Amino acid sequence: MSLEVGNTAPDFEAKDQNGNLIKLSDFKGKKVVLYFYPKDNTPGCTAQACNLRDNYEALQNAGYVVLGVSSDSEKSHQKFIEKQGLPFSLIADEDLKVHEAYGTWVEKSMYGRKYMGTARTTFVIDEEGKLEEIIDKVKTKEHTNQILK
Repeated sequence: MSLEVGNTAPDFEAKDQNGNLIKLSDFKGKKVVLYFYPKDNTPGCTAQACNLRDNYEALQNAGYVVLGVSSDSEKSHQKFIEKQGLPFSLIADEDLKVHEAYGTWVEKSMYGRKYMGTARTTFVIDEEGKLEEIIDKVKTKEHTNQILK
């Protein structure tokens, strides 16, 4: 099932880097930037996370909560946050339930080899829990501008 702007964002329950349970429904009344990325501490993902970090105040001032999602473990997320000084939570979606709800676990191809992985996609969710925007052509170094434009 593919999500479209105007759809209700699928609610989910998953753990963040500290093992705290995060539910999308807990953020009702706030705007949420839910961004899916392939892997902690890789160049593109680090550029994207650091762009969101460097512009975090602007995102907060615009009323956004930022949540990153990857299939990495809580421990991997902790290291990534510490190393990069990230001010937002990262969801450890090791069982891929959140990925599946959002259609971001897809077949990819590198050097002719096919494998399953995360489609780098950002979902901007409004205060009512509806999808306001879906960014599937993420510019890792300019990602905040894509959200706040």
